[in-house]
Amino acid sequence: MATLYTQASSNIFKTWVFMTGFFVFIIALGWLFSYLLGDSSFLYFAVILASAQSFIAYWYSDKIVLAQADARAIEKRDNPELYRIVENLCIAAGLPTPKIYIINEAQPNAFATGRDKNHAVVAVTRGLLERLDKPELEGVIAHELSHVGNRDMLLSTVIVVLVGVISVLADFFMRISFWGGGRKRDNDSGASILFFVGIVAAILAPIAATLIQLAISRKREFLADADGALLTRYPEGLANALRKISSDPQPLSTASTTTSHLYIANPFRGQKAKNWANNLFSTHPPVEERIKILMEMSV
Repeated sequence: MATLYTQASSNIFKTWVFMTGFFVFIIALGWLFSYLLGDSSFLYFAVILASAQSFIAYWYSDKIVLAQADARAIEKRDNPELYRIVENLCIAAGLPTPKIYIINEAQPNAFATGRDKNHAVVAVTRGLLERLDKPELEGVIAHELSHVGNRDMLLSTVIVVLVGVISVLADFFMRISFWGGGRKRDNDSGASILFFVGIVAAILAPIAATLIQLAISRKREFLADADGALLTRYPEGLANALRKISSDPQPLSTASTTTSHLYIANPFRGQKAKNWANNLFSTHPPVEERIKILMEMSV
């Protein structure tokens, strides 16, 4: 079974594999759209966009996410108990202590971000500190530190960015196509069929890329649960925390579809949680299934 100590190298390998695969996919998609539009500049645009967004995501994604969440950094003197929990779990996991941020929201939730263990951030909401007892809080922090140790943040960020690039390219192609762009296809059934294939590719490519993202995100949540439970040696703590987090009715106003995958549990509540699109493309596995697995670990 993969552990906190073996998954990091695996995720680094996966990061390069998925980056390479997505870049090849983006280049192929860019070439196809360039050919159909009769303009090679579309291919150059695809490569430049993918490279630029990957660079920004790697170096600045944590700052962007923290700004979106309206999180503020705290010092040890601001919350000594929280800092002690983080420091003790970091010692047990063999990780440097990350920066700690507080999100002034009533909903209990948390996430980790940063490009590597030396530039990691753990952010928790005010509601998490108010609602959870110490074993539950330790379970949540251990889960987030497992993401840090497993290098999940980098893998997740790269995938999210490249999925976004594919969606932008597909949308751009569709707009140009419907506004009359493309090769002359008069009396050329072969070219018409090829152009139709391009339209289908533009529709299906973002969906396929998103499904890959979902599969990766859900798998890493299960693994972080298991590693977090092993770190605290108390699976019930995280299981109870997930019950409280998922049952809390408070909305998380700073959460969005672009950042929701980072949180330990789905941050959407009310109508947003019932939205069919949010459910279909949810990056979180069912909480009930996660709790069941954790409780089986405690037997």
